[in-house]
Amino acid sequence: MRSIRKTAWTALGSALIAVGLAGAPLSAPAQSSGVDLPFGPGEDLRYALSLGRFGGSGEGAMRIEGVERIRGREAYRLSFDLNGRVAGMARIEDRTRSWLDHRAMAAVRYEKTERSPLSSSREQVEIFPNEKRWLGADGSAGDAASANPLDELSFLYFIRTLPLRDGERHTVTRHFDKDRNPVRISVVGRERIRVPAGEYATIVVEMRVQDVRRFEGAGLIRLYLSDDRARIPVRIETAMPVVGTTTLELTSARSGASAPAIAARLGS
Repeated sequence: MRSIRKTAWTALGSALIAVGLAGAPLSAPAQSSGVDLPFGPGEDLRYALSLGRFGGSGEGAMRIEGVERIRGREAYRLSFDLNGRVAGMARIEDRTRSWLDHRAMAAVRYEKTERSPLSSSREQVEIFPNEKRWLGADGSAGDAASANPLDELSFLYFIRTLPLRDGERHTVTRHFDKDRNPVRISVVGRERIRVPAGEYATIVVEMRVQDVRRFEGAGLIRLYLSDDRARIPVRIETAMPVVGTTTLELTSARSGASAPAIAARLGS
């Protein structure tokens, strides 16, 4: 098993799926969030995948499966599953789980299993926000940079809670592994785009990440979030050396309990 410190993390797998070549350490400014979240249990988002220069394709799903209690904390169980093929042949898979204390916006557990033509790995991490530390099942451990730490999947939900005003910029440090901080987040504009699920008005957010091993020093992830209260990821693009641009595009969306309806599709 690879050490957690040597494993790059990704934004919803749009980088990860690139045959294991991509990753993105993400983080965010501290913010308390326990009410009026733009998502809730039962939310179900489905995606189509296209894989850069390799000509790969596949599908993905991002869900809030329910609520569990982890060490006394109520947490949303987040899931992301992806399956695809590179050049119609080699299979790639990703299964990611995160347990997010949705009141404190802090991850308390993280699991990932991924397989690609180049590698296979499994990660299991217990995160202790109050103690600002984490412990991997493989014996790896470290200090957290924040008392409200996040992982690759929970971070994507967290960013949906930010104001995301035009021109807004953040340099942030909330990945549970402090060595993967910071990341720079910018709101670069608003754009209408068409995806398989329909046409949407979106807020365009860019995240610039530092990862010498994966991105040869720097990488860019671009999120197109629905320009409404739900802030669903309509499209996710990741630009990387060699691989090119990998893309996830929304094919269907279902709102969760106690969350605003997903209604940003134009003409709906």
